[in-house]
Amino acid sequence: MIRQLLIHIGKSCSIEAVDPGLLASFFACKTYKKNELLLTEGQRCFEKFFIIKGCVQLFYLRENGTEQTLDFALENWWASDFTAFPNGGIAQFSIRATEDTEVLCISSDGQRALLKQLPEMNAYFHVVFQRAYAASQMRLRYLYEFSKEELYRHFLEHFPDFTQRVPQYLLASFLGFTPEYLSEIKKKYLS
Repeated sequence: MIRQLLIHIGKSCSIEAVDPGLLASFFACKTYKKNELLLTEGQRCFEKFFIIKGCVQLFYLRENGTEQTLDFALENWWASDFTAFPNGGIAQFSIRATEDTEVLCISSDGQRALLKQLPEMNAYFHVVFQRAYAASQMRLRYLYEFSKEELYRHFLEHFPDFTQRVPQYLLASFLGFTPEYLSEIKKKYLS
């Protein structure tokens, strides 16, 4: 499993100095069944997850009791409550496996130790989170600028993997639609 993370690191920065055995010592391999929670809103968040195989959904419960999906993570993406993770704070979000999922997870203490022993990993995490932040900014822009139909079309064209792997009701939640409205748009778009 660590090989997949090493390949991902190599796409963002130099990894010649990274010893695979040393890197692996900071991570635990875990598997989650479909619908199993990796993190529960209201509990302390001590881990972040590198997705080896599968897909996870980041969400929170709205006041009316419905789930609001904020993000998904497929293979080679990271997932956590990034506000709570650094200090083991209270999670504002839950993470659920939407498929059987394999992850490498690292604790906040483990990450601090990793960065102390392998400071070159700072460059990797900087690039990863800069990309994630940029993606969040673009998503907000699309939510403000696109009509609901344009938002769905853009998502379908740019992220076809998600539309094949994520249940329609979760995709609707992510896009800010009801499942019924998404069905109407899909019918219109596919006609």
